[in-house]
Amino acid sequence: MTSLPGDIELRISADPVPYREALEEMTARNAAIAAGEARELVWLLEHPPVYTAGTSAAVAELLDPRFEVVEAGRGGRYTYHGPGQRIGYVLLDLKKRARDARGFVHGLEGWVIETLRDFGVETFRSEGRIGIWTTDVDGREAKIGAIGVRIRKWVTMHGFSVNVAPDLSHFTGIVPCGIEEFGVTSLKRLGKDVDLAAFDAALIARAPAFLASLESPCPPSAPETAA
Repeated sequence: MTSLPGDIELRISADPVPYREALEEMTARNAAIAAGEARELVWLLEHPPVYTAGTSAAVAELLDPRFEVVEAGRGGRYTYHGPGQRIGYVLLDLKKRARDARGFVHGLEGWVIETLRDFGVETFRSEGRIGIWTTDVDGREAKIGAIGVRIRKWVTMHGFSVNVAPDLSHFTGIVPCGIEEFGVTSLKRLGKDVDLAAFDAALIARAPAFLASLESPCPPSAPETAA
């Protein structure tokens, strides 16, 4: 399969793509989509080990810069990317859908959550903590997926990362996403023997529902009531 519903290009890179190279290509493609000169794109890939800094990254959260550190231009703080992690860059024109940045992030989270459920892993959103969370082998909450997006002229870029089977020790060089009190986990650590091809197949099967969710705005949060 080389496309998704709506003539969206689907690209799966077999070899790790250096982060700076991917960022440059993604930035150019974002502008081309906004100009009506290119198809929308979902790009599934891996990176060689790298720490990426979002627009809110604090220097104190870079504990051990053992890998290259790249300013990503997306929202959020420090994140690690490396082999065994599935990265999904999602470049969509929200002018063709509901112009709703919050709804896009919510939909992206839901896409990952439903895909992980296909492998028997229950995950969830957590109020005030961006990302995809689950219960780790020690019974504590841990992050299994990260979300980071940027929107230019209503065209999205960046997307999500899911820890399939990365070297989790590589996360110790940073405070992941600025959250010290919780760790990170992976499908492998949770006892799920999943390769990237199987994970991709599940993601792709869930893609139509994700795209459909972007057709209407995200419902507003329920108003707080006094106790």
